[in-house]
Parts: sequence; C-alpha cells; structure tokens
Amino acid sequence: MSDDLSPTTLQQATEHFRRAHFHAMLQDWLANLTGRDANLLSYDEVRRILRAREQPTRPRLEDVPLEKIVGSVGRYRDFNRAFLPRNEALLERWRRVDAAMNSPGGVPPVELYKVGELYFVRDGNHRVSVARSRGDKTIEAYVTPVQAPFPVEAGNADELARWLSEAGYRLFLERTKLREHFPDADLRLTEPGRYRELDEQIAVHRWYMGENQRREIPYDEAVKSWYENVYLPLANAIRESGVLKEFPNRTVTDLFLWICRHREELKRIFNLDLDEEAAVSTFASVYSDKPLKKALKGARLKAARLVGGDKIILGIPEREKKPSESAKKHVETEREGGG
Repeated sequence: MSDDLSPTTLQQATEHFRRAHFHAMLQDWLANLTGRDANLLSYDEVRRILRAREQPTRPRLEDVPLEKIVGSVGRYRDFNRAFLPRNEALLERWRRVDAAMNSPGGVPPVELYKVGELYFVRDGNHRVSVARSRGDKTIEAYVTPVQAPFPVEAGNADELARWLSEAGYRLFLERTKLREHFPDADLRLTEPGRYRELDEQIAVHRWYMGENQRREIPYDEAVKSWYENVYLPLANAIRESGVLKEFPNRTVTDLFLWICRHREELKRIFNLDLDEEAAVSTFASVYSDKPLKKALKGARLKAARLVGGDKIILGIPEREKKPSESAKKHVETEREGGG
C-alpha cells in the first residue's frame, strides 16, 4: 500500500471513518435495544464446532459478495456484523486503506475462508470494512474452501449462528448421551460454542467425584450425577423465579451458565457461598435483557453503592446465611426489597 497519499485524500478518508464508526455505534445501540446480535462470527469458533478443515488447495481468485462475509479469524470484535469499525483505535489503519482503495494503485485482494456459502476474513478486515462502508457489492478475494463433515445450511450470519447452535447441541447430546438417561432433558443454548462450558463443568464434577470417592469415575456416571446434582437444582430455581421473563430470547441453560459464572464471581470476591435461590435472586437484581429494565437495575445498583459503598450486593434473601467473618470486614449486603 502506497505511503504517498495526499493530506486531502487522508482527510477525506478520516471523515469516511468517522461516519462509518458513528453508524457502527448506532447499529450496536439499536441491536442492544431490540435484542439482536450485531457481532461478527469467530472463524476459529465456527471451525471448532464444525470440526472443519481448510482444504489443501490453492486459493482461487473470485469476486465475493460482501454481504456473504460474516466473520473473521482474529478481528471479529473490532467490527460489527455490517463490518463497520467499532474501535477508534482502528482510525489510522482504516483511513489509509480507504485512501488507497480510492487511489489509482488500489489494494491487493483480501484472503477469505469459505464455509458453506459464507465467508470469513483471513486477511483484509480493513479492506472489507472500507468496501462495505462505501456501498460496494463485491470484493476481489483469494478464497480457500473449508470442508465440514456435514453440509452447512445457512445463507446469512443469523442463520449460521442458529444452525451452529443446533449443531453444537446435537454434538453435545451425542457426547453425553443425556437423552438416553433423561428423555425430557432440554439444554439448548442460543449462542454457538458455549457447549464447551457444559463439557468443562462435567469434567470438573467428575474430578471432584473421583476425589471424594477415591475411585475412577466413568464418564457416563459423571454426566448423570452432574445433571441431577448441579444442573437441575439451579435450572429449577431459574424456572421457579420467573427471571426468564427478563430474558425473552434466552433459554434456561443460557441463564444457568451466566448464573454459574455470577455465583463463582461472588464467591471469589466476597467469600459468599450462595445456594441456588440466592444465586438467581442476586443475578436477577442486576441483569436483564430488556433495555428499560436493564437501565433501571443499573441505576438502582449505582444508587445503592452511593449509599452503601462499592461492595454492596443486591438481592440476597433474608434467610440466606451471612458471609464468613473474613468477608464481613469487606462486604455490606442490601437485603431483598430493602433499597
């Protein structure tokens, strides 16, 4: 890419970046308001879920529809699903690419992986972003096909995300054979790739079982024990609490994983060992997927911490046992309904 770009060209490119960045923020805000996912997909995550492999063939030069590029190998957090720049730190690189793409010399083709009928950027994220912001329909690219063990049936990012979730769920059930033991079990997740968190929980549970019983625990036995003693108690507490109403597009298992993480964080920071009901209650006091409720809960937490300090915790039921003596020195808790 040429360094001989005029100040005028670079200034125009800077203005293009500002507009694109503003539109990215606006799209992210609207997505947050409506509950839609505005994120690019991670190629590495997709590849892992599909157990896919790049074909050992020479990449082909093609004109690729920009709307079919739905993810990236390493920069999927820097751009939104429309490939607009989210990060101000991208300015310098982005504006030089923009200026070069509008110059006679142009830029080299990008490099893409092709999964089904969709594409992921291996190299050239800024070039794709500039092209999308200009309203281009296609981009020249060297394309490497990626082979999966079964056909990928998706025509856009939303369809691929849903398809990956279903594929991940099928593979999880195959690994664990949960449905053979519990025919009514439903552990669907709405985000692709999160089944590995359930796998990790089962592995940890199996290890603790082995330590406690001083024997090697068969995987099948660990799966059944995890489902009955770890998953079901918290899943039932989630259902009984009504907190799912705050997350209309999510499943019980989505909340199960979030609340597990929330529970571990409270234990690590405050030395609180919460039961299932208290874990759900403290989580529900702070989080919601509904924009208005989210704002109100955030304001309530800020107000409580202005009065009680940064260590305040909302939503702990009265009957929940108090923190340990060491934690008492660092923690104040607001009782449910008390503020």
